Amino acid sequence: MKRRSLIAGNWKMHKTPQETEAFLDVFLAVMPRMSALDVLLIPPYTSLDRAGQSLQGTGISLGAQDLHFEPSGAYTGAISGTMLVACGCSYVLVGHSERRHTFGDDDAAVRRKLEAALNVGLSPILCIGELLEERRSGRTEEVLVRQLGGGLDGLDEEKVERVVVAYEPVWAIGTGETATPQIAQETIATIRGWLANNVGERMAVRTRVLYGGSVKPENTLSLLVQPDIDGALVGGASLEPTAFSQILDAALAATEEG
Repeated sequence: MKRRSLIAGNWKMHKTPQETEAFLDVFLAVMPRMSALDVLLIPPYTSLDRAGQSLQGTGISLGAQDLHFEPSGAYTGAISGTMLVACGCSYVLVGHSERRHTFGDDDAAVRRKLEAALNVGLSPILCIGELLEERRSGRTEEVLVRQLGGGLDGLDEEKVERVVVAYEPVWAIGTGETATPQIAQETIATIRGWLANNVGERMAVRTRVLYGGSVKPENTLSLLVQPDIDGALVGGASLEPTAFSQILDAALAATEEG
């Protein structure tokens, strides 16, 4: 089964609502036709409502960078899944490395956020990945298995089917370093093997697994032609409309080669 590619642009803490609107004015004019893949933009919270309105009818999905695991309450500074849905979101990141390593989200918090997303109809993108010292010490699989289990253990197939997995080697995020296509493919094949053994062969075949970590127009094609890589979680290169459009061009070329 050939899985449909997903290209997601995570803007992190960049762009005001006005800058978001300016980006979309350019991007919507230059982006290629996307009948063969899915495109997702993930702006900061303050731009979600503006982006949601601008993206109506474009076929581009909207996502958020995080959510709180409670539906409402006295959680100053937090955003609930219901609020994200009201802005037009259909996806949300959970467990991004910056949330894990800068803000202290452990596997238990990631699991609660993932379930909160599922409960309101959002598709969570479960981000997993190892630090440089963990890769150098041969612990990559151990780390990924722990993070996968923490996020997905015990979920039924119906829920897992709505989850996207994103492999983001922490050592390749914002560093200019990128896992070679071979390393990315081998690691994502390991992730798919875990899914087969712990969730079932059907889910291993159906689940989309993205690569994230210094994805650029120049390396997109070589990454996405790999058989187990189903798209990309793009950081810095998604902030510039022409560069992001070029990534989509490369992703389309990869689907044609596949």
